[in-house]
Amino acid sequence: MVDVSVIIVCMNKLENLYPCLNSIKECTSVSYEVFVVAYLFTKENLEKARNEFPWVKFIVSDEIRGFAENNNLALRQATGKYCFVLNDDTILKPKCIDILVDSFDKLSPNVAVVSPNILNKDGELVVSGMPPFSFSDYIQYFLRLKPRFTNNQWVMKKGLFKTYNILGCAFLIKRDVFEKFGWFDEYFFFAPEDVALSTSLNNNGYECWVNSDSELIHLEGMTSGKSLSKITLATAPAHCKGLAHFFSKGNALCYIFVALVMTFVVSSQFLFHLIKSFKDTTGVNSTLAKANIHELIALYSFKTPKELFIKYYSKQ
Repeated sequence: MVDVSVIIVCMNKLENLYPCLNSIKECTSVSYEVFVVAYLFTKENLEKARNEFPWVKFIVSDEIRGFAENNNLALRQATGKYCFVLNDDTILKPKCIDILVDSFDKLSPNVAVVSPNILNKDGELVVSGMPPFSFSDYIQYFLRLKPRFTNNQWVMKKGLFKTYNILGCAFLIKRDVFEKFGWFDEYFFFAPEDVALSTSLNNNGYECWVNSDSELIHLEGMTSGKSLSKITLATAPAHCKGLAHFFSKGNALCYIFVALVMTFVVSSQFLFHLIKSFKDTTGVNSTLAKANIHELIALYSFKTPKELFIKYYSKQ
């Protein structure tokens, strides 16, 4: 058994994948295996990547799948003691994985996850731990009553410290614990599968920690879709539906309440983007306004997040 199974989903972007794989090779001393889920790769890129990185196990994913479903394809084949789920638009700093593995020896057995500090491309600290994320938090963030990331007990500390949520772009988890929870919940097509996993872990007596001595660079937006494009018209409703499902915890009556409140939030965002679109020559706000309409429809649809994505993606 190797120490770590590194799991990477890449959507046909070799310019992301190559620096990521090279950084793993250069910065890791513990034993490891690497799985790359080649999502919607061209035949040329798949052949090229396999030739360039013969030590990587490539898994072909040629159907429309979300982050959770694609990761699970590889996670089910992982043999390591730990699984390191990693975005392809990341570059590891020296000993990033080694430090995370060593952390478990210093912590109690009920610790399931240790995450690194996340830096931006300029080397500035962006994320160090994640606080809880409840429906109340969602409303407070929208009303600007509470900042999304604040210096509290869960974030921005030094060394090893307990946090609450993981960030899906990079975290090390005990494989046996992850398997016990059935890997990622595939209902979530475009988030919040990482928050759902963290919440389940915490509710069942497990803990999530951070080691700030472990660092990596996340070139955010290259794989997450945060850079605006027409695909936002498909990811936005899938995300909205996923949030409503997560907040309502599978309770039908609770879902109705959550959907009504989220309708107010999304409608407010729609009016904001619509007004701004009249003076916006880039088309960004008109796209966001249209995405808001798709979100409103999604809240009252019986379709799953994946079905919603396919519906709107097919229209692009």
